[in-house]
Amino acid sequence: MLELAGIIILGILAQWVAWKFKIPAILPLILIGLLVGPIAAEFITEDGSKWIEPIWDGTKGLFPGDGLYYFVSLAISIILFEGGLTLKREEIKNVGPVITKLITLGSAVTFFGAGVLAHYLFDLSWELSFLFSGLIIVTGPTVITPILRNIPLKKDVSAVLKWEGILIDPIGALVAVLVFEFISVGGDSGFTKTAFTEFGKILLFGTTFGFTFAHALAFVINKKLVPHYLLNVVSLSTVLLVFVESEVFAHESGLLAVVVMGMVLGNGKLKNLKELLYFKESLSVLLISILFILLAANINIDDLMLLYNWNTAILFALIVFVIRPVAVFLSTYKSKLQTNEKLFISWVGPRGIVAAGIASLFGSKLLKQGVEGAEYITPLVFMIVLGTVLLNATTARLFAKVVGVFLKTSNGILIIGASDPSRLIAAYLKKNGRRVVLIDSNSIHIKKCREEGLEAIETNIYDEDLTENIELNDIGFLMALTGSSVVNKFALNEFSDIFGEQGAYRLITTEEMKNPSETPAAGLFSHTDDFINLSEVVRDYPDINELVLSSKKHYLELIEKLNEEVNSIPVFVKSNDGVIHIIPSYSEELNVEEGNVLMYLGKPLAVINN
Repeated sequence: MLELAGIIILGILAQWVAWKFKIPAILPLILIGLLVGPIAAEFITEDGSKWIEPIWDGTKGLFPGDGLYYFVSLAISIILFEGGLTLKREEIKNVGPVITKLITLGSAVTFFGAGVLAHYLFDLSWELSFLFSGLIIVTGPTVITPILRNIPLKKDVSAVLKWEGILIDPIGALVAVLVFEFISVGGDSGFTKTAFTEFGKILLFGTTFGFTFAHALAFVINKKLVPHYLLNVVSLSTVLLVFVESEVFAHESGLLAVVVMGMVLGNGKLKNLKELLYFKESLSVLLISILFILLAANINIDDLMLLYNWNTAILFALIVFVIRPVAVFLSTYKSKLQTNEKLFISWVGPRGIVAAGIASLFGSKLLKQGVEGAEYITPLVFMIVLGTVLLNATTARLFAKVVGVFLKTSNGILIIGASDPSRLIAAYLKKNGRRVVLIDSNSIHIKKCREEGLEAIETNIYDEDLTENIELNDIGFLMALTGSSVVNKFALNEFSDIFGEQGAYRLITTEEMKNPSETPAAGLFSHTDDFINLSEVVRDYPDINELVLSSKKHYLELIEKLNEEVNSIPVFVKSNDGVIHIIPSYSEELNVEEGNVLMYLGKPLAVINN
């Protein structure tokens, strides 16, 4: 009882430490697992026992017999299902062909390159070498996201790394499963006809079960055949059912089945998807915490001593500094990415839970089967996982600055609200070379944004996951343009420090408009126009006009005239170097020079010259 409670407590503590110090949770989790496992046995306890013993003498411990294997399998199935839920077809399309090449050509380079290295450096059989290389293909999003969250990068770079991590998890898992099946079925006779038959069964049953049960679960949920309080647990039990049933029909097909199930549900019309995703995310955090501590604690000092040689360092260095860059540069050949961006993507490739979990599972199974060299699989993969996480967590920010991908100024603009005025303003800014992202909880508004070619996110302003979106790292301006003063004020209070480092503004309220002396410093555009005025102007005159300014005096005269004009609202000033500046309510504070351009919404002014 003490050990079970300790694992959960230590796991959540590690997650908190990771959040507090902005590092991947996998790092403190593995370190805690090693501390309570092999380190405690070797250096702390007098009798050589571990503080947490997953398996002891094969029949004792927390998970005697095959208990640990079953738990790891079921836990990874839930984690991969949650990952599948996050895959959206439209987001993948936006990333471009680079991602496709990274998860295909890049994976192939890693698979064959690391396999050859493992074979010659550790004298492993070709089968075991390629099992190792298949396991280290993956770069999990749970590891990459905390690293990238604190590094302001261009959207394209963040998106490539984020989506590579999500998409490559099931691919790496499938490759490892297929190689494992080759070893288990083919044996000493090599890649036999039986092994190919098993491959076909894995693909057939994994895809079929995942696709079928996904549609069945969606039907049950959408038709409200399950009460709301049972929604999450029914979904969880269905995932476990799909995994187990698929395993019964084709051994090792369960992981593929749950990934397919998650992808189908994530891209379908499931009414409770966000609620289901939140539940699975919480469950995944708990399972990841437990898994990493268990798997690290299950390693023995003897396993670690197998790696105590120069070949281990050579293998790690070649995988990180040669194979990864080769894979990235081949995959990004003739792409729009710059050389420094390719270098940064090459540097960031940490491995995560899928690699560690499946390595522990397969390594233990092969050891029980008496496969020669199987004792190397788990420690080698853990070495790559821990080494890449430690390297990237400590150096990614510095390396981003060294190669010049670290954004010194974030000029992207986040607009809260995607109504007609917001879309008109966003389209104009985009036309003038600024990156603009609109967010709204109204699906109709978001649909219109995408139809107009605008970047938009459907989310609630009160949801915490907005700050988790690493693709918003280049946002430096915040504009709250909703019809709710409560929402606008909340947006500035909550997100000014995150998305408004260059400036955070909101529309003034009707009360503030009636009393100019109460106009806030963060007021937007003018002290005479609230959301109602803005909407009416855009409805009657959906255009943004431009006027060349001759002086600061000319600018102030035009601002005064625009404030008097009911159907015209000042919005931006373009400087002589082409940079667009947002006009605040205190418009006289803006620096203006001869040749600058005043941009205003609505009815053209009758007198435009000074």
